[in-house]
Amino acid sequence: MAREVRGRRRRGYAGSDEIITMKNVSKAYATGAPALKGVDLHIKRGEFVFIVGDSGSGKSTMIKLLLRELVPSSGDINVMGYDLTRIKHRKIPKFRRNLGIVFQDFRLLKDRNVYENVAFAQRIIQMPSKDIKRNVPSILATVGLAGKYKAKPRQLSGGEQQRVAIARALVNRPTILLADEPTGNLDPKNSWEIMKLLEQINENGTTVLVVTHNREIVNAMQKRVVTMKKGVIVSDEEKGGYIDDED
Repeated sequence: MAREVRGRRRRGYAGSDEIITMKNVSKAYATGAPALKGVDLHIKRGEFVFIVGDSGSGKSTMIKLLLRELVPSSGDINVMGYDLTRIKHRKIPKFRRNLGIVFQDFRLLKDRNVYENVAFAQRIIQMPSKDIKRNVPSILATVGLAGKYKAKPRQLSGGEQQRVAIARALVNRPTILLADEPTGNLDPKNSWEIMKLLEQINENGTTVLVVTHNREIVNAMQKRVVTMKKGVIVSDEEKGGYIDDED
């Protein structure tokens, strides 16, 4: 019976505490090289989780699977009640509206100012203009950029650009925020400010996943830490730290 209902969106989700579930997930690329091997991961609503590991450990593949940019070779993935192994292609955009994404390289529109960069995310989902005019200034104030709305990305520091990227990711009130190396291009001071902002976002109820190589931040923040190596999860610890590589 379970196999019959698995493909139906949101069946049983409303009362479930788990917001991300990966069961025995493997992913092999066309070359045959395995990127993930039998990964199991369960993340509850409202958690803050670090995903750490060396380059090639499978972190980026995991994020792409959760975004449904990739499909697993085997196993099951459920995010917010959407079965990502069976979701219809036309429903993927609707699924992604519930996700906020932050990248290392900001990915801002260089020819548009701060306000327009954030408003762009609202226009994609056809938010009414009156709501955009209310929502964008509100989220810019939340990330500490209320006075920078007319500035172009080139006029901002790296930390400020990442705050714009976070505002854009949050303006549609996503259930989950995925941050892929959000401090990778920032100095230590700005890195800490961004992490404190992500922690605040989490405290307001958003589930946050952060992929990072920043050992100092991971060790200091004492959040849940999932460590990956060669395509498998080798450690999953509450209030964990960065594990030194051991062959």
